[in-house]
Amino acid sequence: MPQLKPASDFHYRAFISYSHQDKVWADWLHKALETYRVPSRLVGTETAAGVIPKRLAPIFRDRDELASAFDLGNKVNEALAQSANLIVICSPHSAGSRWVNEEVLAYKRLGRSERIFCLIVDGEPNASDLTGRAAEECFAPALRLQFDADGPLTSEPAEPIAADARPGKDGKGNAKLKLIAGMLGVGFDALKQRELQRRTRKMTAITALALAVMAVTSVLAVYALISRHEAVIARHHAVVAQQAAERRQKQAEGLVGFMLGNLNDKLSQINRLDIIESVDDKAMDYFKSLPTTDVTDKAIVQRARALERIGSVRLDQGHLPAALDSYQASLILISAQARKSPQDMPLQLAWAEVESWIGMTCWFQGNLDQAERNFRTAQQILERVENAGADNPKFMLQMQNVESNLGHVLESRGKLDEAKNSYQKALDLDRKLVATDRNNVEWNVLLGSNHNNLGKLALTRGDLVTAITEYAADDQIETVQSAHDPKNNDQRQNMFRVRAILGRTLALAGETDAAIRDLRDVVNIAEELHKQDTTITSISEILALYRMQLSRLLRLTGNLPEALKLTDRSFATFAALTKQDPSNASWQREFAEVRTERAAQLATSGKNQEAQAQLQAAQGWLDPALQKHLQDRATLLATLDARLLLAKIQGDPDAKAQRKSCLAAIDSVKSGANDPRLLALKVDALLSLGRKSDAQPVIDTLRASGYRDPAFMQILQQAHIDYPPNARVRQQIQTALSASENGGTSR
Repeated sequence: MPQLKPASDFHYRAFISYSHQDKVWADWLHKALETYRVPSRLVGTETAAGVIPKRLAPIFRDRDELASAFDLGNKVNEALAQSANLIVICSPHSAGSRWVNEEVLAYKRLGRSERIFCLIVDGEPNASDLTGRAAEECFAPALRLQFDADGPLTSEPAEPIAADARPGKDGKGNAKLKLIAGMLGVGFDALKQRELQRRTRKMTAITALALAVMAVTSVLAVYALISRHEAVIARHHAVVAQQAAERRQKQAEGLVGFMLGNLNDKLSQINRLDIIESVDDKAMDYFKSLPTTDVTDKAIVQRARALERIGSVRLDQGHLPAALDSYQASLILISAQARKSPQDMPLQLAWAEVESWIGMTCWFQGNLDQAERNFRTAQQILERVENAGADNPKFMLQMQNVESNLGHVLESRGKLDEAKNSYQKALDLDRKLVATDRNNVEWNVLLGSNHNNLGKLALTRGDLVTAITEYAADDQIETVQSAHDPKNNDQRQNMFRVRAILGRTLALAGETDAAIRDLRDVVNIAEELHKQDTTITSISEILALYRMQLSRLLRLTGNLPEALKLTDRSFATFAALTKQDPSNASWQREFAEVRTERAAQLATSGKNQEAQAQLQAAQGWLDPALQKHLQDRATLLATLDARLLLAKIQGDPDAKAQRKSCLAAIDSVKSGANDPRLLALKVDALLSLGRKSDAQPVIDTLRASGYRDPAFMQILQQAHIDYPPNARVRQQIQTALSASENGGTSR
């Protein structure tokens, strides 16, 4: 047998082969392997598999079964060749999967049969050999049979190396360790022993920390109780004793506050989320153990605040159920205190804030009904004390936060008129706040954000003038704030994001030169920030996105050479980002948009076959994504754009079906059906189907709104349709831009 290459000679530590019906298991295994830290005492050891590394990453995971392809494709074959191990998730689904079987065969042809490992998650191994139980088989044919060196499978049975995650077998934990032991070339018992030693050391450290903190907290709490009992016995020391008790109680709460604040921050910096979770759990247990009586109202409020902080930490960690548990525990305490003192403004604000946090958590969980109820409750709490707090900055800040969040939820539910009302209220409150302190950066940024919210709603309603007015107002605010603090990169990002939005919207109104100017500014600023730290993926993403948006306008205005260069750079960035994290839906959608723009540029150059390949790749992600999220506007627009361009390139008979599917998707939109971007795509589809009379009313609607996107104008020119500019709308837009440049719209 030929000598196997060490794992260090391969790009991937392992290739995970699985049926898409076992995706949950694939997600778990991929994360478990890539986040696994090899015990330090094993790192550097030489085994038959090579030198043991600190980490097992990267792990290649094929996301689909490639059901529409005729072979595995170069990408998968290359990944198999570059993988030190093959892990097959075994179940009746994968046993019947053609592509799982092909991947196993391909790997065996590379001479690496001994580096194939199986993870049994369902079914029964070799059940096909048992009468009447073939449906339970979990091993693909290529796993069950030996591979002949000359090529085909033999009839000789194979004995694949398997870990069994089924209930009553190895279990998930041991199954994972068995796979890792095989990959590293160490014995399972040795690895498990090292893992137990590491876990013991970790738990010892965590327990020591928790016990120390809890011991100090308990001592302080006991002192507080003793002091309070002494106060009963010695009434003449009542005032002093009560103050001492409150001080010690405050010390206890302060210690927990340190645990939740500085300690959590320091642990976050060294990526010790395991200890953070333990600290937060201990703090939660501490608070739950305390009585709700025999403590001061002030201590109860402090306790509620600490519980709220725990919720916020958990929310940042993405642990939504745990965050909700913390917020609800805080709500029980703070709402009881607030009801006892209905005129106490700080208590009412605290109550409303916790309701808002719960609403936000429910919103993130997709529970829009409950989120709206919580935001409505917070709104009602604040309305009850509005007369007393109308001019209180803290009240106004809290109320605008509630109105803004409520607007987001209402918008997501398709209640655009109600959302507009909430956004407008938030904007009015922001204006009052800024009027009291024009130098407050936070308040100015909130003001700009609510201008942006109203602009987005206006665009979906087909009101381009209002959209541009609101975006220009936000742009002016963000520009001023950035000028005040030019070294604040977060603020610079705020600035160029809204500048890009404004530029794109100006292009929709036919202000193409201004749009290109704005997008050039944005790209230049983003490139400068990217050079400062190339590892920040958010900057890489938006730089690639804005390069693509600029390249589109350059193509439509005849500057194809520069457009091609920008798109190539965007393509390379998104290819790297989506490889780094294939699960990031935003990156995948934006990569599909870049592919569509590249296809348009290729078609402009007469390279229709290459353009078609790009569009098919884009649709490979867009079509399934749209099926899952039919009302997601960004995905819908990107999908329709790709379909209609592909229809132009393909020609009949496929083109007709593509265009009809686009019309059906547009007609199904209920919220924001007057979005000019949707209407323009509808006109494109109708004209291409020869339905000019049906398209004309839509064209008239777009002209009334002032819509003049250069791509739309080209479609009308090709159809010989007269489309004069709307002078009234153009004048309104110029007035809005002039007012923004003079600072008028921000005041």
